[in-house]
Amino acid sequence: MIRIEHIGIAVKDLAAAEELYHKLLGVPSYKREGVESEDVITSFFRVGPNKIELLESTHPDGPIARAIEKRGEGIHHIAYEVADIHAEMARLKAEGFTLLNEEPKRGADNKLVCFVHPKSAGGVLVELCQEITDRS
Repeated sequence: MIRIEHIGIAVKDLAAAEELYHKLLGVPSYKREGVESEDVITSFFRVGPNKIELLESTHPDGPIARAIEKRGEGIHHIAYEVADIHAEMARLKAEGFTLLNEEPKRGADNKLVCFVHPKSAGGVLVELCQEITDRS
């Protein structure tokens, strides 16, 4: 793993959360993007080398809506940048971690992503992210 890529935060109202984080961080969101495979609309903020991803569910029974229903709004996941998502998935599987998908899928911000189940990662939902390039 290379570095923390971003911190994902589940929110009920993306527009209100964007306003709050703009005030909090002192910078506006630089991108909004829908991710149909995850039933979310995302909004990204950058502060120095760090990124925050706000996530609002597009469906009342989507993963983010269910997470908010169970735990309320707040930190949803920690994403780590990896150089080779397939190799990292294989390594984690061999180490006994449970992956939530067998193959990486397209995520927000031009990334291939895979999630590690929180039950096998100390209660934290972990996202692996690899930048999509011509070689990905």
